[in-house]
Amino acid sequence: MLEPWYTILMNSLQTKVVFIYGIIALLVFVKGLYKSTKEKNPYRETRYLSWMGIFVWGDAVVFGLFWFLSSLISYLLKDWLLFLLIISVFWIVRSLGETIYCFNQQFSNINRNPPERLRGYQFFKNDSIWFVYQISWQCVNGCMAVATIYLANLWLKNNF
Repeated sequence: MLEPWYTILMNSLQTKVVFIYGIIALLVFVKGLYKSTKEKNPYRETRYLSWMGIFVWGDAVVFGLFWFLSSLISYLLKDWLLFLLIISVFWIVRSLGETIYCFNQQFSNINRNPPERLRGYQFFKNDSIWFVYQISWQCVNGCMAVATIYLANLWLKNNF
């Protein structure tokens, strides 16, 4: 009989995913550290790391280490649900922070991040791009809140 996808012990595919995620996170941490300290460019955008919550190289230093340690703990405990739960809680916190950032940016006189540089600006050609980003992050927050409740329930049932 097949085990459900959320069993306590990771299967070989889940183990590989967590291991690879951890290695990528470690490499991203090292590169972020280099870009932030040696090149003194912590605000430079990272195009392909947003799936880890990393938007600039300064983020990579903190989140690279965070994801490496989260992966390591999940790998050592062989706990796939814990790994997924960490991801969902992370995205609740990250999306809440981004929602606040976009809200503040919309009404700020200081233009640290010009709207013209944002994806989607071609559709929202003024500061309305900020409220589009804001409500998009609110949607992420809502989805991750539901995922967190679901995963926390499964994790608690399997562990206690």
